[in-house]
Amino acid sequence: MRLSIFVGCFVVAAIAVHFGVVPSGVGGSNVVWVILLALVLSAPLSFVLLRKQRDEMSEQLVSSVDRAKARLEANRTREDGVTP
Repeated sequence: MRLSIFVGCFVVAAIAVHFGVVPSGVGGSNVVWVILLALVLSAPLSFVLLRKQRDEMSEQLVSSVDRAKARLEANRTREDGVTP
């Protein structure tokens, strides 16, 4: 998803540079300039558009970590309960 947002921004930036809406790079740096413009445009768009997906992934990670902590705690208390 992030890659598709970047590619879309790259196409928009390339068209804007081609038609003179945005100034082109100096000398042969036109491709680098378009890539930088696409990065600058896609970063905030991705932050806003992918927020729901990022929140869902965070919830999955938190639940996985909580389960792992619970298993570790159960193993630790089981070992502490055994006395020779």
